[in-house]
Amino acid sequence: MNQLAINEKSRITLHFELKLENGDIVDSTFDNKAATFEYGDGSLLPTIERKLLGMIAGDSKNFTILPEDGFGQHNPNNLQQFLRSDFSADLELTPGLMLSFADANKAELPGVVSEIHDDHVIIDFNHPLAGHILQFAVEIIAVERI
Repeated sequence: MNQLAINEKSRITLHFELKLENGDIVDSTFDNKAATFEYGDGSLLPTIERKLLGMIAGDSKNFTILPEDGFGQHNPNNLQQFLRSDFSADLELTPGLMLSFADANKAELPGVVSEIHDDHVIIDFNHPLAGHILQFAVEIIAVERI
């Protein structure tokens, strides 16, 4: 019996683990239910999807994702300064706190408190994984045609 290889018309069930360069696990399905997605549906970075091409059920692979192939380099232009008075007085601002903002089109835009000063706050609108070299491990469970 021929096993189907992953191509652009595949539904893929897999286990994966995404780690930072220091070994911290960002996300993993290995201890949970496997993930299922359709190639090209936006569930995975295009860089990762391309690395899955040709794999079949039972295959495993580990690879490195450079920032430019993942979530981009950290962009200092994505650090924005707000007045402390722009935030509710009862909001306890702490570094690392994620807040929700609205962009010009009223779409939700997450930002992370980076620095807190007496009169202003620096919010980082970079993706939290921007600038990181990532390690991705994958085990293919099933491949179906769609």
